[in-house]
Order: sequence, then structure tokens, then C-alpha cells
Amino acid sequence: MPLFEAVGVRKRFGGVDALRGVDFSIEPGEVVGLMGDNGAGKSTLMKVIAGAYRPDEGELRMDGEPCAFTGPRAAADHGIAVVYQDLGLVDERTVAANVFLGQEPRRFGVVDGRRMRAEARQVLDQLRIRIPSVRMPVAGLSGGQRQCIAIARAVHRGGRLVLLDEPTAALGPQQQDNVLSLIKDLKKQDKAVVVVSHNVDHVLAVADRVVVMRGGMVSGVRRVAETTAAEVVGLILGDTAAFALDGPQDSQGETP
Repeated sequence: MPLFEAVGVRKRFGGVDALRGVDFSIEPGEVVGLMGDNGAGKSTLMKVIAGAYRPDEGELRMDGEPCAFTGPRAAADHGIAVVYQDLGLVDERTVAANVFLGQEPRRFGVVDGRRMRAEARQVLDQLRIRIPSVRMPVAGLSGGQRQCIAIARAVHRGGRLVLLDEPTAALGPQQQDNVLSLIKDLKKQDKAVVVVSHNVDHVLAVADRVVVMRGGMVSGVRRVAETTAAEVVGLILGDTAAFALDGPQDSQGETP
């Protein structure tokens, strides 16, 4: 059974159809790359999954049960966590404080710093994120380390489905490798991960399936083991030669 499903999802903004009957699913322990050119609808779909947008039509299901997210908090309560490009970190606060941001544990009405630091270190070690000290402010961390802290926060908050928006953008090669390794570790821990990215090589390095969107629809789905970078690029750009190999597919990679 899929962990999450979106069935026939439509979303309109005025006279613009941003999503036109999208089917999407992901299973526990699966990494799905969500790709498409600018305006393809992938960001809108991600915000629907995260509870930021409510679909105009269609159904969302979690663990096979219909669910209607009234907002991001409702999606988070169902185990959906999202890491946007801006990361949402507070530079002046410590690593531990950013892992718990907005959910600080309290003891006798006061923030329990000792527990916060201990649990932050535990989740960092679990994800094999190397940070010298959880007491240091995140302003002193590299871009790759900051990305990892944001992902650690998503996992610590109970994220069973983690949505990553361009996680390797603006990072150096070594930092990119660290983030890709972290995504593989999330998979090993049975987390479902959606990677929204323009980088085909990075997606193929970590994903099990690639879902390509064009014009608010799913234009193709490929299993990574059975595709190439050239074919994925062809689907993104609307190359009819690549697309004609087996036509549009549903979210499981099956041709209708």
C-alpha cells in the first residue's frame, strides 16, 4: 500500500489550471524525483501534499485512508514534512534550537536546553550528520550543513514523508554529495522522500522513480533502473521522440 496518494488532483488559480488531474503516489522507503520545467506544476503539487494549498478537485490518501489537510499543521500531523529552498533556519540560534524550532521542550515552564541538545545530537547521529557541536549557531555552518539541519528537523518532527525542494541547489560538489548521501540514509530508515529538482544526474543518483510533469499534468514516469538521463530530459522538454517510447504513464510507471 502506498504511504501517500494523490488521485485526480486539480488546482486552479483564477483562470489558470496549475494542476490538471494529477495522480501521484509514493511508498515507504521510496525516493521519487519530481521533475519538470518552470511552470510544470511540481511546486504546486508539492504545496498540495504539504497542506499549503487545498485541491479544488481530487482526493488525497494517507495509508490508504482519505485525508483533507486544512493546512500545513494538519499535513505535519499525518507525518508529512517539507524542506523548502529557504530552509527556514534562524541564523542566530543554535543547531539544537533550529532542530526544535517552534516545538521546544519545556520543564517547569522553561525551555529544557539539556534535553533539546541531547535529542538534537541523537537525531544528527542517527542521520550521520557531522556537526561539531549542537551549541553552535547555524550562521557558522556551510550550505550543505544547513541543508542537513533542515532535513534533520523534518525527521525529528516525525516526518514519514519528507519533501525536499531543490536540496542540492547552490551547493558545492562535496556538499551536494553529503546531501545525496543523507537522502539515501533516509531511504534506509524507511522514510518516503520526494526530491523536487532540476538536476537530472542528482535525481538519478538517489531516486527509485522519476515523475515528470508538463503543463500541470504527469507527462511520464520512469523507473531509474530502466531509463537514462537523455530520456528524462526529453520528457521534461516535451521531446516527442522520447515521449513516444511508451506514452503517458500513471504514478506507478504503468502505461494506461
